[in-house]
Amino acid sequence: MHSAFHDYLEVRRQSVRLSEPLSAEDTVGQSMPDTSPTKWHLAHTTWFFETFLLAPSGREPYRKDFNYLFNSYYEGLGPRVERGQRGLLTRPTLAEVLTYRQAVDEAMAEAWASLPRDLTELGLQHEQQHQELILTDLKHLLHVNPLRPAYLPAPPPPAEPKGIMGWRDCKGGLTRMGHEGPGFAFDHEGPAHQVWLAPFRLADRCVTNGEFLAFIQDGGYRQPAWWHSEGWAWVRQGDWRAPLYWEGEGEDWRVFTLGGMVPLDRHDTLSHVSFFEAAAFANWSGARLPTEGEWEFAARTEGGGLRDLY
Repeated sequence: MHSAFHDYLEVRRQSVRLSEPLSAEDTVGQSMPDTSPTKWHLAHTTWFFETFLLAPSGREPYRKDFNYLFNSYYEGLGPRVERGQRGLLTRPTLAEVLTYRQAVDEAMAEAWASLPRDLTELGLQHEQQHQELILTDLKHLLHVNPLRPAYLPAPPPPAEPKGIMGWRDCKGGLTRMGHEGPGFAFDHEGPAHQVWLAPFRLADRCVTNGEFLAFIQDGGYRQPAWWHSEGWAWVRQGDWRAPLYWEGEGEDWRVFTLGGMVPLDRHDTLSHVSFFEAAAFANWSGARLPTEGEWEFAARTEGGGLRDLY
């Protein structure tokens, strides 16, 4: 029990650690409807444990109005603040949210022996998802700030040069995809089922910033031939000329990171591009994006192509 509860506390503390470099004002901001404030993430993940693990045992809620403020999309639990308005929640304060987290953690400690382990694991996986969201949402928030402030002062370390991209043959055939067997999985990852895959090839490493820059310099954002029709409409509507966090022209490019604006590292792995951009780059490269079935097959198969990429 003590080891499992230690794991619970470590996940919970990591969320708070992610918020520590921020001011209270930083934790309230919401830069677009598809993001959420850091303070809301901290409260919502706590609300999950209180609602689904503590409330069934008869424990009174910390505050009844928190169900309205911090429910995300659970229709059966009543009305909630619209997603795009979470940034308006200047109250409760960050200090109150942190006190709420502590109170729920103390209640979890008291009830630990009687709590269902599978639901506790779901709550921890859910919180770790929100830790990723804290960072991705925060990056967008800081990027739209004209000051372009850094979340952490240290810039990312330079990436190692990559070799020439190669290709690995995957035989395909009749295979299974989806979760099965022991271990945690979200409900949308199963049930396992059979799929037929034609033989295919998969790149043996990820695309780099430098390779995507070549696409830009070749007029990739000005030629509709590489884009899905919906993607091309997206390019024209937003007047896109490069990925979201890139700025520059010619050979002089910079990119916004959690460490602030830094020179574009051409050896680093490309990240934070849209599906439209990824598909256009693949078309320009004479390739295509892998399907979900192909990606999972390669990840599962010995020598299939993904086991040593990361």
